[in-house]
Amino acid sequence: MTNKDKLTIKRAEKKDIPALAILFDEYRVFYEQPSDPKHAEAFLMERMEKEQSVIYYAEIKGTDEPVGFVQLYPSFSSVSLQSQWILNDLYVRKEVRRWGAGRALLQEAEHMARLTGTKGLALSTSVHNSAAQKLYESEGYIRDNKFYHYYLLTRS
Repeated sequence: MTNKDKLTIKRAEKKDIPALAILFDEYRVFYEQPSDPKHAEAFLMERMEKEQSVIYYAEIKGTDEPVGFVQLYPSFSSVSLQSQWILNDLYVRKEVRRWGAGRALLQEAEHMARLTGTKGLALSTSVHNSAAQKLYESEGYIRDNKFYHYYLLTRS
């Protein structure tokens, strides 16, 4: 049995949020944000209650502990007149990286995008996260060389 065979992918429900919030907090710390488990849980719960995101998570079979997750937000393309998903968050715990959880979560996100009839998936990652870039490109994601992305921060 390979490590990938030890994993299962599930769609998150409200009952899963407390356990996912621990992972979500780890993810935020990875991106140099202060740890804040309480607000991480509240943020995820609000997204779930308002149906503003979809979360899939990976867990090791036979456990109830998530080891990775992907969070998707619905969006639209005015130019193409189509809906799309923003793959905003992907995180896998360090100890299970290279087990195939990240790839399996990306594939589940793609499957959902196809089932919902959307144009596709958009994502961004740190220019320093070469491991993630390699994974995305191996799954068919194409780096955007046509557009620059800008942000206007209205609060920190």
